[in-house]
Amino acid sequence: MLNGELIVPGDYDATLHFAVEHFITTCRMAIQDHGQFFVALSGGSTPKAIYEVLCQPDYNSEIEWDKVHLFWSDERSVPPTSPDSNYHMAMKAGFEKMLLVPQHIHRMVAETEIEKNALEYEKKIIKILNGQSFDLIMLGMGEDGHTASLFPGTEALKSNGRLVVANHVPQKDTWRMTLTFDCINDAAQTVFYVMGKSKAEMMVRVFTAQPLLPCQLVGTSDHPALWIADEAAAALIPNS
Repeated sequence: MLNGELIVPGDYDATLHFAVEHFITTCRMAIQDHGQFFVALSGGSTPKAIYEVLCQPDYNSEIEWDKVHLFWSDERSVPPTSPDSNYHMAMKAGFEKMLLVPQHIHRMVAETEIEKNALEYEKKIIKILNGQSFDLIMLGMGEDGHTASLFPGTEALKSNGRLVVANHVPQKDTWRMTLTFDCINDAAQTVFYVMGKSKAEMMVRVFTAQPLLPCQLVGTSDHPALWIADEAAAALIPNS
């Protein structure tokens, strides 16, 4: 059974703005509760659109940026200047212009010694969060059902007791760094952002089939994942 809740705010634009407002509300609640906001960002076209809207004047003034810590849910084995880098994408989408404390931007160093650096990233999470869970982990869903860099059939799906691992992805012939299910499912909120009709067939599988896909393993009975989807992505799900 999927431990998740689906919200369909409307069309693409309505869903995008709902996601931005949800981010802001989650941030405010975290800062009110413990003085900081710990978020792990995702790669992908939908998160990029969220970041671009979030960093516009209408919204960015609602966030205390000096209390925000940016982490990443996964990263490709490329330099931070590469257009394929999730870090690069997020910063260029608008975060580089926000009044973030430079020491609060925690990129994954995945371009060299990826296994060693995965251990270092795990240590950094433990030290900086200091017993706190992530307030928000942002996730997408690939058309094969992967999330973060937890791809079907890869070793990271079996990881136990680790927060961050290097994961070889044979179907991409590459290595990725990724948060693990242990880390993701410990977060106060895990949110999937799914937009567009190209995701509709996978979405109906996620919500109606036996949980065998990586994205279906996100969420627990205590912390169900939140799925924010537009009408096109949710079109085939019964009663959505």
